Amino acid sequence: MFNNTGKQENLQLNSQMKVLVVDDEINFTEEIEEFLQNQGYISFTANNVHKGRAVLKNNDIDLLILDVRLKGVSGLDILKEVKLAYPKLEVIIVSAHGDMETVITALRNGAIDYLKKPFRHTDIQIAIQRTRKFLDLHRVIKNMEEKNSLISKNLQEKIKREFIGESHQIKDIFEMAITASKYSNTSVLITGESGTGKENVARIIHYESVRKDNFFCAVNSSAITDSLLESEFFGHKKGSFTGAIADKKGFFEVSDNGTLFLDEIADMPLNLQAKILRAIEEKTITRVGDTEPIATDFRIIAATNHDIDKLIEEKKFRLDLLHRLNTIHIHIPPLRERVGDIDPLLKYFVAEFARRLNKSVPTIEKETINMLKTYSFPGNVRELKNMTERALILCKNETLTPNDFHIKQINSPEISKENIIFNLEENEENLIRLALKEKKYNQNKTAELLGITRDSLIRRMKKYGIMVSKSDNSE
Repeated sequence: MFNNTGKQENLQLNSQMKVLVVDDEINFTEEIEEFLQNQGYISFTANNVHKGRAVLKNNDIDLLILDVRLKGVSGLDILKEVKLAYPKLEVIIVSAHGDMETVITALRNGAIDYLKKPFRHTDIQIAIQRTRKFLDLHRVIKNMEEKNSLISKNLQEKIKREFIGESHQIKDIFEMAITASKYSNTSVLITGESGTGKENVARIIHYESVRKDNFFCAVNSSAITDSLLESEFFGHKKGSFTGAIADKKGFFEVSDNGTLFLDEIADMPLNLQAKILRAIEEKTITRVGDTEPIATDFRIIAATNHDIDKLIEEKKFRLDLLHRLNTIHIHIPPLRERVGDIDPLLKYFVAEFARRLNKSVPTIEKETINMLKTYSFPGNVRELKNMTERALILCKNETLTPNDFHIKQINSPEISKENIIFNLEENEENLIRLALKEKKYNQNKTAELLGITRDSLIRRMKKYGIMVSKSDNSE
């Protein structure tokens, strides 16, 4: 029936597949066994239930071909028993006396296929090939799950490693994050200056919670243009506005069963704050251009580097939204208030960047650490990290000295994109004015220099009453 070439291909494809045939007709089992062996399967036969159980116990069987009528026992009862003991084992039921009720019962009890005797070899071959594809798909899914689990585990360990320190503040923050992770429906507000590691704390909470296998959606609330804010958060229906060429899920839907991290929450416009509050309270959203509500189970973790109480006094942030976000409050102090963490952070970053850059790990002079402890770090941990990477790239010796770090004081008149980004929150209004002057009051170029969007720049300019004429803003 099959040529040698086809047999060799089948041998290669099916060499790992083990098939057990349980039937009380010896002639039938011998015939099927010969066919299976010719096709390259590893085959086993049993002419009674007792022997069949023994084969299953002692071998990792992939597929069971089972007669529905056996001496003294119903094959349907054996099917139930097998699926209970070996839930991943696939079963093909065969019978010479099958009726539709038997077929339906067999499939409901877990059989993957049904063949009526007598059948041709091609029939059993097709049935086995269908089962093989099903088993292969399950193996692919399992491998993907294991791979994703490994990635998730590695990511979790990386997050924990980077959130390191020896100060009591960091230990208290980590303990509070672990506590928050156990309450997967409770909102968390994380406050602290830019670069302190607020997103890292949010990720620790997510990956230590029961939501860890679902999406962590990180959103920079100040980086989305005003015209797209509602669409980005709630999604939209196709044709709801110009450019809506397809249905789109928003952040709330994407975060279903996962975590929605709202960074820079204080920069969110007031009109959107009301809609965010309603979504948090009702756990339902409606896409732009649609009328049907969509339920979504998300957990909110918000973060800000602003004095949110002051913003509430100034009517720039909703008090009721703060109450919803602030069930658990975690504050991360700046690096200058926990200088004991500089040493372990520096050593970790040095080792990490040496590995990435394929360089030997240099030693660190004691004077280097002492010098760094006197620096105010307006960019906090992020600044130390970037500073360390630059030092390793430029270092020509096996030792890191103070000269490798090129620290500039905050009051330095030199303006650079890097310096401005690090110091933005420390002296925001002055830096915006300096950046505008540097870029001749061109808002697009100023926003690029500051590392923020033009809309975010305009909101901050309004906040500080910075006025720019049209002629000043010319290209």
